[in-house]
Formats: sequence, structure tokens, C-alpha cells
Amino acid sequence: MPFANIKVPADTLTPESKKRLQDAVTEAFVGVYGERARPTTLVVLEEVADGGWSLGGTVLTAEMLGRS
Repeated sequence: MPFANIKVPADTLTPESKKRLQDAVTEAFVGVYGERARPTTLVVLEEVADGGWSLGGTVLTAEMLGRS
């Protein structure tokens, strides 16, 4: 079963954009494995709370990412 776990900043995607992202990832797996992968492809979107990211030891916030 293909599996994708995608982490995104919290509150940055609408329900419609989440669906588009999930569909696009599913299509990517289908493009590689063929239609047999579609019914078993699992895509999980996890929303990471502000301050829940770090890069090189520096905590990234919405303000630093230009989202506030």
C-alpha cells in the first residue's frame, strides 16, 4: 500500500486545497504504480502548530514564514 505523510503549517489549507493535495499525491502514486495503487493509497495530511517546526535548530514561526 503506498503511503504518504505530509506535514503542512496549521491553518494554511482550505478543505478544498487539502482535497486537491491528497488527489495530486494519489495521482503521483498511480502514475508510478498504475491504477492498481489507487484503492490502497493512503495520504495523511498533518497540520503542524505554529512553532512546531525547526530548521537547523531555529524554531520557525508563522511570523518568520511571513504568514502573520
